[in-house]
Amino acid sequence: MIELPLFPLNTVLFPGMPLGLHIFEDRYKLMIGKCVQERQPFGVVLIRSGQEALGELAEPHPIGCIAYVTQVERLEQGRMNIGAMGHERFRLFSLDDSQPYLVGQVERYPLGEEDPAAINLAAQRLRPWVKRYLEVITREEEEDEKIDPEQVPDEPIPLAYVAASLLQIPPEQKQALLAIEEAQSLLVSLRGFYRWEVA
Repeated sequence: MIELPLFPLNTVLFPGMPLGLHIFEDRYKLMIGKCVQERQPFGVVLIRSGQEALGELAEPHPIGCIAYVTQVERLEQGRMNIGAMGHERFRLFSLDDSQPYLVGQVERYPLGEEDPAAINLAAQRLRPWVKRYLEVITREEEEDEKIDPEQVPDEPIPLAYVAASLLQIPPEQKQALLAIEEAQSLLVSLRGFYRWEVA
């Protein structure tokens, strides 16, 4: 169990995926400033109820993603633009709202990998659908904005998280994907989404 400052957002972060944030609220300037100074992570959690900014602390979903700050651009009045990278999933057990921002008692929550052969097969079946999806959604984009389908990861877990991140679906559906316990189940669920989205 570890203690982790939490950043409730209207987005879902997956391990291995980048996230850009503009930090302007005093509570998050304080929180991110401390994370940068102490080189400590924070937790990204989807908001279950409440709002992202300028209000009471939001209630988060119980499964989130540990993030590390990778880039900081300091602006006037203590504001910041930051780049962060998702690291690993966590499960939230309790909340402490005695700080200006939420702090959670969390436990790392890696994907289960009970059947490696089944996981590899599920990944092989998913990967062509991800590539087809990328070809469809990038057809009208500028050349420098396109994602090369050949850069889709081969390893099952990175593939699953890239695939989940790329899907243009509502945050609540992405949260359901983030909360899946087993790698094989996640890959199979993603294939269902991709078959629907490509069609």
